[in-house]
Amino acid sequence: MSMIRDLRAAVRPALRRTRTTSNYDATRDPSVSSAVIDCAVYRDGRRVSDHCSPTEAMKQVRAEGGFAWIGLHEPTEREFAGIAQEFGLHPLAVEDAVQAHQRPKLERYDDSLFTVFKTIHYVEHAELTATSEVVETGEVMCFTGRNFIVTVRHGGQGSLRALRHRLQEDPELLAKGPSAVLHAIADQVVDGYLAVADAVQDDIDEVEIDVFSAASSRRGGDAGRIYQLKREVLEFKRAVSPLLRPMQLLSERPMRVVDPDIQKYFRDVADHLARVNEQVLAFDDLLNSILQANLAQATVAQNEDMRKITSWAAIFAVPTMIAGIYGMNFDYMPELRWKFGYPAMLVVTVSICFVIHRGFKRNGWL
Repeated sequence: MSMIRDLRAAVRPALRRTRTTSNYDATRDPSVSSAVIDCAVYRDGRRVSDHCSPTEAMKQVRAEGGFAWIGLHEPTEREFAGIAQEFGLHPLAVEDAVQAHQRPKLERYDDSLFTVFKTIHYVEHAELTATSEVVETGEVMCFTGRNFIVTVRHGGQGSLRALRHRLQEDPELLAKGPSAVLHAIADQVVDGYLAVADAVQDDIDEVEIDVFSAASSRRGGDAGRIYQLKREVLEFKRAVSPLLRPMQLLSERPMRVVDPDIQKYFRDVADHLARVNEQVLAFDDLLNSILQANLAQATVAQNEDMRKITSWAAIFAVPTMIAGIYGMNFDYMPELRWKFGYPAMLVVTVSICFVIHRGFKRNGWL
């Protein structure tokens, strides 16, 4: 793991320089972490500084007011150490932010909040198969203080660049401080959940129609696709359900770093999240029902096959029995010396088989 981490740290600076925004140039200051995507100071809802390091941004904030917003992408421990020290971030939260793969949560450390969001992205596919990837997950972690917000993103999804630009076009909202940014991030993440839920619903509808179609009833359906979709829904559930409690706390419990006016907006996010959670739970129950129906259809199909096999076995038992009897080497057997004995026995055999076949056909066994 240490070799992989060192290699990632070695190749990241070149990659970061190609995707850094035009408002921020990480190469101007060698001490600046290459994980920093953007760093700016906001005062009265407007961006007042560019091309500054996190240390310079905090100096401006302490001297002139406002707040700093620092955005990072997959920082290493070494890259995050200076920023954590500058903003006084708790070591436990810093460790979670660097290692990623955390459960959605909200933690309070003195005068700051540490929030973890799971981002969900729907993977487009032409056809759902037993190996199709339906959702991709990422993480956005937020350190929110009175005069700063540090966002740490993991994974290729959940970019905050468009969100930053959108907030900069609404100075009145951005003037509310770091909590306004935290709300905007939470709102964007939950809106993403809503979009993914609609797409997953379409996949479930497709599987449901296929399972209950006539062709699927004959072949027993495709349990592999159902299991795959159920696994993806479970991944979705792990992102949504744990976030319910943090959103309730942000919307109901007064916190020093959350503006009271912004707290009202968190209620709307919590309502949307509760709706998504209900959808995901319904998806899980519906997939269970579809899977049970699929297994029941497979059982019915097997029973039908066994009835057909049994019916044909019963039909062929008649000529087998007759041939077995006349295959015994006895001198005195019925019609053994008769000229028409052989064709007569064939006629009797075929007649009996025909009667049995017609009876099975009438009862639906064939």
